[in-house]
Amino acid sequence: MAREKRSERDREESDLTEKLVSINRVSKTVKGGKRFGFAALLVVGDGKGRIGVAHGKAREVPDAIKKASDRARRDMIRVPLREGRTIHHDVQGRFGAGKVLLRVAPAGTGIIAGGPMRAVFEALGIQDVVAKAQGTSNPYNMVYATIEALKSMQSPRAVANRRSKKISDIVASREAGKPKSEQNLEGEIALEEAAE
Repeated sequence: MAREKRSERDREESDLTEKLVSINRVSKTVKGGKRFGFAALLVVGDGKGRIGVAHGKAREVPDAIKKASDRARRDMIRVPLREGRTIHHDVQGRFGAGKVLLRVAPAGTGIIAGGPMRAVFEALGIQDVVAKAQGTSNPYNMVYATIEALKSMQSPRAVANRRSKKISDIVASREAGKPKSEQNLEGEIALEEAAE
């Protein structure tokens, strides 16, 4: 029984993708001089809505990456995705001096985001999103602000449960809030697909 669980966990962990965001050489001043080490910032995701981020420090680069990987795998969160390709709604996140704005994008847009944020979206499995970082270009603050934004996102199912409504009511009100041009465009696309 325990062996089966272990093999299942190993298979699940092998599906995870790791993306190294940044690596810094850091030093600690001690009595005899400076002791150098490395700090690694790593993002781990399964490409299906689970993401973890962590940093690790060690005397050697591989050890720092392994520490970060272990922490990130341990602290993974689940993020609801819309159609498995984008976020449900526009959202902002803050961490330290970093502020990020994430916006929903139509299919085919791709990931329009800076380097550290792009790593988060690719590991998470998002294919279409527009993101803007403000306030800082520090990769730590950008990544953690992106994670904070993703944590605050809510799926229509969660909103419907909280408000004791049907999911269709929530989605209908979201569609009603869109500009007319977007509604017309989606209607035309649906008609074209039906014709094919």
